[in-house]
Amino acid sequence: MTDIPPATFSDELLGFAIPSRNSRGRAVRLGPVLDDILAAHDYPPALKHCLAEALVVTTLMGGLLKDEGDQLTMQAQGEGGAVSLLVCDYRDGEIRGYVEHDPEQAPADGANADLASLFGKAHLAITFDIAKTGKRYQGIVPLEGESLGVAVEAYFAQSEQIPTLIRTAIRSGAVGTMAAGFLVQHLPEGEEGRERLHVRLDDPEWEHVSVLGESLRHDELVDRDLSLEELVWRLYHEEDKVLISPGAALSKGCRCTVAHFEDVLARFPKEDRREMANEEGIILVDCAFCSKIFPILD
Repeated sequence: MTDIPPATFSDELLGFAIPSRNSRGRAVRLGPVLDDILAAHDYPPALKHCLAEALVVTTLMGGLLKDEGDQLTMQAQGEGGAVSLLVCDYRDGEIRGYVEHDPEQAPADGANADLASLFGKAHLAITFDIAKTGKRYQGIVPLEGESLGVAVEAYFAQSEQIPTLIRTAIRSGAVGTMAAGFLVQHLPEGEEGRERLHVRLDDPEWEHVSVLGESLRHDELVDRDLSLEELVWRLYHEEDKVLISPGAALSKGCRCTVAHFEDVLARFPKEDRREMANEEGIILVDCAFCSKIFPILD
């Protein structure tokens, strides 16, 4: 008897590949883990929506990492808008993120604010930290387009030379917020090995895969009763073979601890630590990711 893994609905990654089309993809829905992250700060609706999409996109990209300990960080820095900084990262199924913003400039109503009004003039940095080699790779592109997903598509085209399609959807309701995403890429030279010399957006294999991916509807992505396996099957069931690979279970990944902050502060000169401390000799460290204050005795 063959063991059939349980269907994937929420807070888990799903990987897939279409060998005959030289394509790979990831799909995800964030439910309770998303609510846990958003609850750390009292964000207005537009910023909740933006952070939810950022966490989905970060998870999709992070799901492409190969080895334990690898980390992906997405950072958007703005000037002239409500948001000055948005940071999300993914490592081994743990995700976290926060938004630094000016409450007076944040849209008071409505969730679907465009990137320009939220960030002003901005850029997007994608950083890969590879645990095995200790190396760091970073690509920076302008933060432009209708959504963060579109901006990341541009990053993959410009910095990685990989044709990429990303779709995201967010739905808020009485049972919490759900954010979902779908990513598919074309790798004509294979995942390993040869250099990709240029982006072939007109490749017939990629045109086929991307057109089908573009047919994915918002309601399908956030349908709590539709498994991610079924979603992928709806799109690509006519292909010769679609390989499914269950991914990591997802959790809130704030890694703040007293021991961690003690280690960080120990790298500062004693004179600097003395200036940071209050009258009782305690340094109060505010973790932006989880909105907690850690008292560190110097």
